[in-house]
Amino acid sequence: MMRQLVYSAGPAYRPAEDMQDLAAVIRPLLHVKTGKDARVRLGSGLFDVVITGGGTHTQSAVAEMDEIQSGCGPVIEDPDSGWQYWLVPPGSRSKWEPHEYGVCLGAPHTVTLPSLNRTAPPGPYWLRPSASDRLVPLHPLRRLLTELRPQPTPHASLAAALSITTP
Repeated sequence: MMRQLVYSAGPAYRPAEDMQDLAAVIRPLLHVKTGKDARVRLGSGLFDVVITGGGTHTQSAVAEMDEIQSGCGPVIEDPDSGWQYWLVPPGSRSKWEPHEYGVCLGAPHTVTLPSLNRTAPPGPYWLRPSASDRLVPLHPLRRLLTELRPQPTPHASLAAALSITTP
């Protein structure tokens, strides 16, 4: 009887078409929480990423972001490349104007998130873990990059890695 009721529900019984997309987004995030690295699609309603040089200049930017929003949003440090990955609100890529000290990427690109328990080298680690739903605000980040001028700038290396032609 119950089965007949479920099947008679028609379209409501069928999973929503966008549920496959939702599952594709959530699955990698579960890996990060369980101690594994995960490759995540940028955009997809979660976040975009601004890539900058790392080091002392961006350490200062993180400290200033702590003051601006009572705790900086999530930042990944990659000591091997010398870059930092700032997780910014989804859709930021379309608002980001070219900047000398940072590149913003969104869909269709991906980023590998280190496991949440990785908070020190070797390899990429969470300089500021994702502790809440807070992301790094785009405009204060842009202002700090202009002020602090973190090096190395990621443009040429990133363009080569993504096979992008730059002028």
